[in-house]
Amino acid sequence: MLVALDKIFADDPSPYVLLDRNLVMIWANAAYLRATGRTREEIVGHLMTDVFPADPDSIPHQMLRSSFRRVLDEGRPDHLPLIPYPIPGRDSQLEDRFWSATNTPIKDADGRVEFILQNTNDITAIYRAERIATQPSDQARMIQRAEAVARENLELGSAVDFFRSVFDQAPSFMVVLEGPEHIFRMVNQAYVQLVGKRDLLNRTVRETLPELEGQGFHELLDEVYQTGTAFTRREAPVLLRRPDGVQRRYVDFIMCPLRGPDGSMRGIFVEGHDVTGQKLAEAEVIETRERFRLMAQTVPNHVWTATPEGDLDWLNDRLRDYAGLPAERLIGDGLMAVVHPDDRPRAEDVWRDAIATGRPFEQELRIRRHDGAHRWHISRALPIRSDEGRIVRWVGTNTDIEDRKLAEEAIADLNATLEERVQQRNRELEALNDTLRQSQKMEAIGNLAGGIAHDFNNLLQTVSGSVQLAMRALPVGSEARPRLDQALRAVERGATLASQLLSFGRRQPLAPQVIHLGRLLHDANHIVRSAVGEGVEIEVLVAADLWNTCVDPSNVETALLNLALNARDAMEGRGRLTIEIGNGCLDRSYARAHPDVEPGEYVTLTVTDTGCGMAPEVIDRVYEPFFTTKAEGRGTGLGMSMVYGFVKQSGGHIRICSEPGAGTSITLYLPRSLEAEDVARTLATGPMTGGSETILLVEDDEQVRATAAGLLRDLGYRVLEAPDADRALALLESGARIDLLFTDVIMPGRLNSRQLADRAQAFHRNLPVLFTSGYTQDSIVHGGRLDSGIHLLSKPYTQEALARKVREVLSTGRTNGKDEPEGLAGLRILVCEDDVIIRMNLVEGLREAGCEVAEAGAGSEALSLLAAQGADVMLVDLGLPDMSGIDLAMTARAGHPDLPILFATGDAFVTEAESMARTAVLTKPFGDDALLDSVARLTGRRLHLTMNSA
Repeated sequence: MLVALDKIFADDPSPYVLLDRNLVMIWANAAYLRATGRTREEIVGHLMTDVFPADPDSIPHQMLRSSFRRVLDEGRPDHLPLIPYPIPGRDSQLEDRFWSATNTPIKDADGRVEFILQNTNDITAIYRAERIATQPSDQARMIQRAEAVARENLELGSAVDFFRSVFDQAPSFMVVLEGPEHIFRMVNQAYVQLVGKRDLLNRTVRETLPELEGQGFHELLDEVYQTGTAFTRREAPVLLRRPDGVQRRYVDFIMCPLRGPDGSMRGIFVEGHDVTGQKLAEAEVIETRERFRLMAQTVPNHVWTATPEGDLDWLNDRLRDYAGLPAERLIGDGLMAVVHPDDRPRAEDVWRDAIATGRPFEQELRIRRHDGAHRWHISRALPIRSDEGRIVRWVGTNTDIEDRKLAEEAIADLNATLEERVQQRNRELEALNDTLRQSQKMEAIGNLAGGIAHDFNNLLQTVSGSVQLAMRALPVGSEARPRLDQALRAVERGATLASQLLSFGRRQPLAPQVIHLGRLLHDANHIVRSAVGEGVEIEVLVAADLWNTCVDPSNVETALLNLALNARDAMEGRGRLTIEIGNGCLDRSYARAHPDVEPGEYVTLTVTDTGCGMAPEVIDRVYEPFFTTKAEGRGTGLGMSMVYGFVKQSGGHIRICSEPGAGTSITLYLPRSLEAEDVARTLATGPMTGGSETILLVEDDEQVRATAAGLLRDLGYRVLEAPDADRALALLESGARIDLLFTDVIMPGRLNSRQLADRAQAFHRNLPVLFTSGYTQDSIVHGGRLDSGIHLLSKPYTQEALARKVREVLSTGRTNGKDEPEGLAGLRILVCEDDVIIRMNLVEGLREAGCEVAEAGAGSEALSLLAAQGADVMLVDLGLPDMSGIDLAMTARAGHPDLPILFATGDAFVTEAESMARTAVLTKPFGDDALLDSVARLTGRRLHLTMNSA
């Protein structure tokens, strides 16, 4: 490029200089250097405005900048017939110089302006000579005309630049399309943000937005251009290609036809809003005043213009509609008539000052709406100046800020009460922290108490069982019997103490039932009356529409008795005791202040006495184990601890209201149940009985195991003993006849008691299981309640309690092996094995045993067969082509929870199978006998093998 320019213009007598898009001078010929008095080193590589600086607000600077901008934007040459532009001389003093310049674009291969070639001629001498001449020549008149045109162009350019800037910054998107091909002539930034950065100007819509094809927009543009009728649409979906993929946007838009002076169609103006996430905003003005007014009608704000003297000469429809007055009433100074009287004087003063000084106008004021309401607005106006800096017009807007003012008022009110609210919140947090600390302390004490009770119950069980066996060996009338009876009574007191500790620690296994507290109180009334004595007057109040609650009835009775006895002692045996049962609710605000409370509906049990009452420091400690205000020997200090633990374990809440000398009122909140009341079961009576069944006893404590085995053998049972789950499994897998599994809950080893029971029932279908423990864990108790179908005998227990519980559990399950079906005939077996040869052998062996077999080579195929046909057993290979055997088993169990599953694998141990009930593992290679035996164990069938191993 530079070589070509040197060849063409190097020796040209007319000055030439080449600038890039940033106006950096990259080449100049000798004539330019002479005209400007500069060397090549002073010019090349420097910004033109740095080499020839001028005030940015000066007319020369604006004229030159505007010319360059037009060349870059429009890609066409621009001529400046006359431009005054002073430049520093050799003495660094500014010299007034006059120039005539032509700026010519040089484009790259893509048609984009890459360089500007400026041809500039110094006409200072001609300009001054003609100014001095008394009779202007043609050349002088031409220069004067050029000067006038230059000034008009500058003024028009300034207005255009202003309107273009406003147009480009409008929050709503705007596009001007020209001709039937819909060529982009103007687009603003909001439109670029909508469609993404693309080369739009001077290109057609179809060319620049090809993804609009098929969405109907091209057709709409054609229709508007052909008919000259505007088109409006709201929330129109449009798919636009963006760098991160195709996006769906929704837009409100209007397509308006644009006509020339002769009325012919020139193009289309498109304006709208991206309503997927942007605010509706005022539309912007365009290059000329007429277009500005057209655009101003589309913005949502009030827009107005005023003369240099400050009189309104135009306003948009938004302002007219808001005020509800015709435009004629508002033109001039009529706008001030709709300003709130309290704001008008200040607004008029600020407006007059702006007119006088030319400073921008800005004022917050209230403007009356057509319905008489006043809304806050911020009114702003900027002056538009001529080339000489004279104000030729004011352009203003009124923006509704009512919501902001309301928010400011709300914030002010909020700040005014901030300190008080912070103090209140601090008080709430302190109370909450106190409650939390108390809850954590009670939880820690409960865990300790529960752990102590566990070991204590094991010791009591050993003592109790040994004493009972010793007593059975003594003759009637033996001198040792009274002593042994005392030992048993001591064991019972110890058991009660351990039970209270467990209850406080929320480790007591509850057997909740849906009950009606009114009926329970009626049944327990005589016990309460006999416990408190005749000196206490008892009043019972029961709500007529009392709700049901789901709690452990025996624990409710115990809690009520404890509260009644405490009340009797507080009244020293004389006073009035009120027991009230009703319905109540705890709301969210109460729950926020008590973190351990769930808001909801409760059945309330309130015990109120007329005793001595309690001080606050006593109430703070009343639930702690062994804390008591009674004299030594009068109480254990566990009564209220038991009540607290039981209520919390039942999902309830307890509240104490008391003052010294004013009595005490304690309310238990027990969760409401919407279920029907359970029918009470009749407890077994009569002498204890034993049996001849075989019982597998699993207990890790050697002394407890020996004692329990002795009690069972004394009742006539055959007992197999195991110290842990692994030994128990070995006995179960040996084929020995077992009628009942009697297992401790807490055991060492890799399996807990619940997992042992599941594995046992996989080998012996419907095998009854009886759990025993002095301290239950999550294996059989969840949420403080025994799992459904679980039988538990709490330690320590008597031989009579053991005998009755064993007979009860045996009666609910399988009593002997005679009820087991013979053989495997009729069983539906689903075999899933991807190896065809192995699958054929499995299917053949099972069918010979009389089974109905469905086969699958993949997990998905097996699931389809299971859904369509069902199965009694599923045999699964662990390695399948589309999923693992474990995943297949879990998916199958989701729809068939009780389905027995037999895993076939080359591994000796399948970890995942251990946590799944009714499963077994066959280690490859295996024969038909092992296969059929495993199926029989899983299904509870009795098998007579008649086949040889495969």
